[in-house]
Amino acid sequence: MAEGLMSIPKEFAAPPGLLDGRCILITGSSGGLGRALALDCARAGASVILAGRNAAKLERIYDEITALGAPRPAIALLDLATATAAEYDSLAATIAQEFGKLDGLVHGAALLGDRTPLEQYDVPTWCRVLHVNLTAPFILTQVLLPSLRRSPDASVIFVSSGVATRPRAYWGAYAVSKAGLESVRGMLALELEHEPNLRVNSINPGRIRTAMRAAAYPAEDPNTLASPAAVTGPFLYLLSERGRGVDGQYFDAQ
Repeated sequence: MAEGLMSIPKEFAAPPGLLDGRCILITGSSGGLGRALALDCARAGASVILAGRNAAKLERIYDEITALGAPRPAIALLDLATATAAEYDSLAATIAQEFGKLDGLVHGAALLGDRTPLEQYDVPTWCRVLHVNLTAPFILTQVLLPSLRRSPDASVIFVSSGVATRPRAYWGAYAVSKAGLESVRGMLALELEHEPNLRVNSINPGRIRTAMRAAAYPAEDPNTLASPAAVTGPFLYLLSERGRGVDGQYFDAQ
């Protein structure tokens, strides 16, 4: 499907039961946008798989979701910077065994890296950022495709950024990784275009109040930014049956 032909409601409010019966894995769900999205998906009825590297933070989100009376979530402890092939395979096998299918996959985890000129960019940091932000989402999507295919209506969402489509100086490996994710998103959508039960899109959440944003813009007043919870609507829309037929697209949440 060609770019720019579709739109989704930016102010979408999830009605009760929007995601009933759906199993959704969210990376980076211990904080920021991932945390807000995990809570809202649970409120909408989804069984959320909380993926991240910090067990204590994931357990706190787990307790919050349980306290809501939402479907019981699951925790997938996975450090994308160091995860081995065996760990990815084990996660895929566990999801297939415990849930039978996967209805949604949101790639929310990311590293900012350095904000320095390319001439001075630290090479080990470059490699780490590209691995976490680009290579790991590719691997995770690849190993989870069998479970996604078992869903009658599966949605994969890559969290994008404005620097992916508008190059800016000093954004280094972060910008390169996000531009690469857009290529992955586009290619994957084309390769799966004959599988109507599987759609692939990306969303740029825009300027939101997160630790990563504060690190990138330390002089910025956080009170001028939207909260992560304010931009979850487009994600829930694409994760639900409302998003059927929306495929291969990039969207701005604000």
